Parts: sequence; structure tokens; C-alpha cells
Amino acid sequence: MDSAFKIDNQLNKNSQLNKNGQINRYSIETTDYQVGQDNVQKWGFDIHNTVFGISAGLIFLLISALLYTDPSTAKEALTSVRNNIMAEFDVVFMWSTNFFVIFTMALIVSPFGKIRIGGKEAKADHSTLSWLTMLFAAGMGIGLLFWGVAEPTAYFTNWWGTPLNVEPFTAEAKSLALAATVYNWGIHGWAVYGVIGLALAFFSYNKGLPLSIRSVFYPIIGDRTWGWAGHIVDIMAVLATLFSLATSLGLGAQQAASGINHVFGTEGGLGLQLVVIVLVTLVAIVSVIRGINGGVKILSNINMVLAFGLLIFVLIISFDVIIVTIPETFMAYAENFVTLSNPHDRDDLAWMQGWTVFYFAWWISLGPFVGMFIARISKGRTVREFLCAVIFVPTLVTLIWMATFGGIAIDQVMNKVGELGANGLTDISLSLFHVYDAMPYGDALSVLSIVLVLIFFITSSDSASLVVDSITSGGKVDAPIPQRIFWAIVQGSIAATMLWIGGTDALQALQAGVVTTGLPFALLMLVMCVSLMKGLNSEYHLYK
Repeated sequence: MDSAFKIDNQLNKNSQLNKNGQINRYSIETTDYQVGQDNVQKWGFDIHNTVFGISAGLIFLLISALLYTDPSTAKEALTSVRNNIMAEFDVVFMWSTNFFVIFTMALIVSPFGKIRIGGKEAKADHSTLSWLTMLFAAGMGIGLLFWGVAEPTAYFTNWWGTPLNVEPFTAEAKSLALAATVYNWGIHGWAVYGVIGLALAFFSYNKGLPLSIRSVFYPIIGDRTWGWAGHIVDIMAVLATLFSLATSLGLGAQQAASGINHVFGTEGGLGLQLVVIVLVTLVAIVSVIRGINGGVKILSNINMVLAFGLLIFVLIISFDVIIVTIPETFMAYAENFVTLSNPHDRDDLAWMQGWTVFYFAWWISLGPFVGMFIARISKGRTVREFLCAVIFVPTLVTLIWMATFGGIAIDQVMNKVGELGANGLTDISLSLFHVYDAMPYGDALSVLSIVLVLIFFITSSDSASLVVDSITSGGKVDAPIPQRIFWAIVQGSIAATMLWIGGTDALQALQAGVVTTGLPFALLMLVMCVSLMKGLNSEYHLYK
């Protein structure tokens, strides 16, 4: 059993009382609830009866509904709902994410930044490098490879609007395309993960509460946390996690299959896509059986070595382009940060709602999954260290990555080089490979990227399995291995089913449904910030 997974519900006296005998408010000792008290142990499982049962039932009903519904019709209906939410509540998404950025920055510079997750004497369970690779692999993963070329190119060529309504195919369009891409994938999104991850880690490791989304609301609603209010929050988190990961797995399988077809000439249709999902699921099962240290950490470290190897190789090959685009992207991001953050009086309203607001809703809907996984691996870090690492390190890597691959792609378009230069953005899943075709050692780069896509699948799948396993076991972090295997299989099965019944239409319908959960989660996150402040304030005064 991984030490990072152990949460001692019977906290020792020193962690419960300060030198003046004050009680540790909002801790497990202030409630009669015990972790796992509502669980059922049967068939090798240890499950929270209500959360597991309702989650499993809803998954079955939703998949059954899609089986008996035309995928294109479902996509149209759910996309319409999503677009209406994006249009009507765009200001809510924009200002809530702005608030999360301000909130996390304030915590970094405040006295609360010195508070250590797990208590004053807590030690980190993982080296800093392994910690960073795991949080990055879980939080970013496939997105870098899928959108690193496609998104900047789309913005530059007016594929579906341009940021700030800039004239496409111009020098200004290039700078804004790269800056807007980093904006959508940078500080704002990682601030969302930072808020959720910090709240979960703090209330779990410092207060001894179950590692479950509901626990972060304990300072606000008290023992109602363990009733239906908490059940609903946890069920929403389970569904959002499973369906968002299934969507990513399905889209990623399509990209991997397209890449294999492009490089090796193998038929890249449904058969190969299903083979990819099966193989990824099998390796993910092995990883979840081995746990954090024996599975996720090793795969994340391997993945980061390969990713940085790919990045450095591409930097060397295209040094003359990259030496210009990286500083250009940084400056454009800094210069346009406030403008892109302001949702009012925009000339590019359709672009903002279709891209930025969509991304922010997607980040928020993924927040319970990524935030909980980051929380599980972050014991022993200070609040300041945690937030700086979670927000700034991934943003810096994203900036360099997007500036590199996006800069090369835009350069090819401007100079009419290769497929992008001749025909523009024709197939998103092949855009990265089209860039490689016009570069030296293109086949080798393509093969390495396919391997990276597959490993990113695995790290996302096993991380999500561990998270869902924890939520559906009532916040336990040492649930039986068969339970972990069950959720890994469920993820792969959902992705495979979506591809089988409707391909891209079914996946996009599922994605549209997931994104709609971003609105209630955004509102819950605002409450979460209040709850976290109450908890941090009590901790600060307890040991002051």
C-alpha cells in the first residue's frame, strides 16, 4: 500500500491540539462520521453504497440512451445545450476563473503560504521531479500533442474566428494565435486545478477528512456533508471524471490510429482505434494494480523524458524559427493577458465563447479528477510550494511547447511548406504529423509522438481510476485492487462503446454533456474557496 494513500483518521494529540489546548477545527475529530462507515464490502469491493450504486446506474442509463439514439442527433442536442450555456454564462466562466487566479496568487504571498500539507512535520512522499511529472501528465497529457499544432494554426488561419478579431495571416495574427493558445492552456486552467487540489489535500492530510470532493465543504455545511448534499457532489464528480476521460481516450485513440495509418499505412479505422483502447486499458490496469509508486510515477517519469527529448530534438531541428517564437509568445501572452481575461465589449465574442469559455468549462469539469490526483501526491508540500508548482511550472512548459510546435506550424503556413502550407488545417488528428512530414526525421518524430500519445493515455486512465476508486469508496485511499481494475475497465469500455456506436459524433456528444457540468462546478468552486479560507485560517491560528 502506498504511503501517500494512507490517511490516519485517529490523528495524534499533537496534531489536534496546540500548546494552549485549542481544538483543530473542521477536523475528523469534530464530527461523528468515520471514513467508510457507509460502505459495503462484497465481492472483493469496498464501496460507498449510495455513490457507487447511483453512479454505476447513471452510467448504464446514459450509455443505453446513446445506444438507442442517433449519435448525430444526440450531438446536435447536447451541443445546443452546451452552446447556450457558453453564451448565457460566458461572464460567469470568465470571471470565476479570473477569481481563481487572483485567489491562488493571494494565497501564495499570504502567511497561509507557509502552511504545510500534512502538518508541520510532514515529509514529501515523492521527489520534486517525480511529483511535477505526475501532476503534469495527469493535468495536461494528450492535449499538448493533439492541440499543440492544430490550435495556433486554427487561430492564425481564421479556421473558426481569430482572437481579438485580429486580421488572419498577419504577423499580429501569429503573435496573438500563440498567445491565445497559451492563455487557454495556461495560468487560468491550472489555477482551477490548484484550488481544487489544495482544498482536497488540506482537508484530507491536515484535517483527516475523507479524500473525497464532499469533504471540502465540511466547514460550510457541517455534518450534512455526509448526507445527500455530499452524495450529489461526489456522484457529479464521478460522472464528470469518467465521461471526460472516456472522451479524451476516444479522441486520442483516433489520433493514435491516424498517426499509425499515416506512418505505417495500416488501416486506421474503428478496428485499430478499438485495439488502441484495449491495449491502453490493459496497461492501465497493470499500473493501477502497482499503485502510485510502482505504476503511475514510473510511467509519468518515462513520459516526461520522452516528451522533453522530443521537444529538444524539434528545437534543434527548427532552432531558427523557435529562437524567435518563444520570446515572441511570452511577450504576446503577457501583453494580452488582461485583454483576453476581460469578457466585456469583445469584438471576438463568438471566438471567446467557442474557444476560451469552452476551455474554461472543460478545465472546471476536469477539476475534480485532476485536483484529487494532485492532492493525493502532494503531502509534505507547503501551500506556497504547491500552488507555484501546480500553476507556474505547467504554464511555462505549455508556453515553450505551444510556441515550438505552433510556431513551426504557422511558419509552414506562412511559407507554404508541406500539407499545412498547401491546404491549411484539414484534419486536426493529423495536423502534428503533417508538420513532421515537412521536417527532417519526420517518420522518427511521428513514431515517438505516437508512443507519447499512448503513454499519456495510460497515465490519464490509471490516474482517473484511482480518483474514481477513492470517491466511490467513501474517501478511502486503500480500496481493494479489484475495485481499481473495475474502474479502469469501465473507462475503456465507455470510450470503446462511444467509438463503436457513433465515432466522433458520439464522443463530441459526450464531451458536450461533460462541459455542461462546468457551470455547477464553477459555482461550487467559489464556495470551495470560502471553505478553504476557513480551514487555512483555523490551521494558521492553531499553530501560530
